[in-house]
Amino acid sequence: MHGRVAHLREIRAQALAGPGAKATEAQHAKGKLTARERIELLVDAGSFQEVEQLRRHRAVGFGLEAKKPYTDGVITGWGTVEGRTVFVYAHDFRIFGGALGEAHATKIHKIMDMAIAAGAPLVSLNDGAGARIQEGVSALAGYGGIFQRNTRASGVIPQISVMLGPCAGGAAYSPALTDFVFMVRETSQMFITGPDVVKAVTGEEITQNGLGGADVHAETSGVCHFAYDDEETCIAEVRYLLSLLPQNNRENPPAVVCEDPAGRRGDLLLDLVPADGNRPYDMAQVIEEIVDDGEYLEVHERWARNIICALARLDGQVVGIVANQPQSLAGVLDIEASEKAARFVQMCDAFNIPLVSLIDVPGFLPGVDQEHGGIIRHGAKLLYAYCNATVPRISLILRKAYGGAYIVMDSQSIGADLTYAWPTNEIAVMGAEGAANVIFRRRIAEADDPEAMRARMVKEYKSELMHPYYAAERGLVDDVIDPAETREVLIRSLAMLHTKHADLPSRKHGNQPQ
Repeated sequence: MHGRVAHLREIRAQALAGPGAKATEAQHAKGKLTARERIELLVDAGSFQEVEQLRRHRAVGFGLEAKKPYTDGVITGWGTVEGRTVFVYAHDFRIFGGALGEAHATKIHKIMDMAIAAGAPLVSLNDGAGARIQEGVSALAGYGGIFQRNTRASGVIPQISVMLGPCAGGAAYSPALTDFVFMVRETSQMFITGPDVVKAVTGEEITQNGLGGADVHAETSGVCHFAYDDEETCIAEVRYLLSLLPQNNRENPPAVVCEDPAGRRGDLLLDLVPADGNRPYDMAQVIEEIVDDGEYLEVHERWARNIICALARLDGQVVGIVANQPQSLAGVLDIEASEKAARFVQMCDAFNIPLVSLIDVPGFLPGVDQEHGGIIRHGAKLLYAYCNATVPRISLILRKAYGGAYIVMDSQSIGADLTYAWPTNEIAVMGAEGAANVIFRRRIAEADDPEAMRARMVKEYKSELMHPYYAAERGLVDDVIDPAETREVLIRSLAMLHTKHADLPSRKHGNQPQ
């Protein structure tokens, strides 16, 4: 027995070492960590338990029968992050370039099934060159199994994809099916067809980073939720995100002890938001003033900047915040903002995260490009997401709330549990100037001084229909509050709604706008 145990230790040491020091040095030379180094950063020290470490492929042909390394290029297992179980798989680029073969895929399928069964988050550390060409269609079928499990796990357990190397072709669809995508600048890329194919088909010349780098996906395509300069920072932020998410859809997010007083006044808010609706301000400062210790994690920070989606805490409880950003496009809703917010609302609803909407929206962005691009169906995605959400929902109207965009931003009429407003709120079908031009068009045109008449009619419209208490008088706003008391009001309201229960109609699933 002693001899056999010694032999086991030799095999395990070989599996842990991987293909050797030269391959490790090559990985480090690219500014990349090895798969095991990444796992060590992700999970609590000493908590990782590997699964199928000694697995090897059975393929023959093209020289594969002579090269059968342990792990087959992917490390799978589970560990803990801040004491809570997390499942993980990490491609080992040193072995077959991290390419996926039949045994490699089977290992991933198994760990995904275990994560779903255990009801714990799944983190994939992606650094692979796609399907293993030598294994042909068997490798492609392996991807199909991953996609099917990504879909089955959607809304059941949090799924996080961390892109730490290349991800090309069909392999890119697995991250696209998960809840969050992290990328590292310069070293990670995602694209369906690479630069060579693009050049051959369209004649366009572009680099890998220019086509599918972290900045492209964080700012232009919206594929990437978070982008960082190095792997250490990236993985640390994955740990932080996990601390804000529940283990699965049957649990609430983890609460923490809050030392920031629930009744803390936010007098700074009285000066942050100008009463003049045409003056911009930074909504991020409003959020910082309201949430615990001014800390929040913004999702899709650099894409569709006219809306903010963030995870934060109020009195130690996790909340999802959706807020218009007047500093960008005056805070209007457009195609990208609608898609960004809709996906975030769906994620929060799936994982029992209450929603707080901070509203200052002048409407939808007008323009031929927006209409031809389908703003109707894209805006309907956000409307559908809010209407479908059963978590506690609180809306706060800071200033402008005009037209259909007001309705879409979780107004009381589509099911918000509580709606508050600041004394600066203006809820209306449209701005006073536009409304006066429509309603009093003839009177303005016939007046001796049209501009003076227009100014008079604008003032009249504002005094009749756009004063801060018009909606409150009609029950469309539950209360008009002092901005300095916003934090306390939100915390009290969320505490009351903590036990909210709402059932959706019995159905297989809805047919949401696409």
